[in-house]
Amino acid sequence: MAVAILGIAITVVLQLFSANLRAISVSGDYVSASTSAEAKMRELLSEEELEEQSSSEVTTDGYRIDTSITETLKERTETLEVRLLEVAVTVRWLRGGKERSFTLRSLKVVERVI
Repeated sequence: MAVAILGIAITVVLQLFSANLRAISVSGDYVSASTSAEAKMRELLSEEELEEQSSSEVTTDGYRIDTSITETLKERTETLEVRLLEVAVTVRWLRGGKERSFTLRSLKVVERVI
């Protein structure tokens, strides 16, 4: 009887350890994806002349980074000398047969070209 209880306890402990290893691996993916997204966002926001566009690229780490820059709130800024652009960076990757993604969004005010 004691051997059976010990066997069950060891099995449960090993399953918990395995679940923790999977969670650590997934969190590592999210950290790496967020680092890639933040770097791309900084690169886009540092550009002096930002225009509406979208692009996609694949990194050497296997992440696909999709970017889009769109004008937002046009009706509220049409009488102003500035435009408001929404910058979105989405990082996608495959893990365990599932596609995972992480999106960052930001706004940037740019001068209106007349």
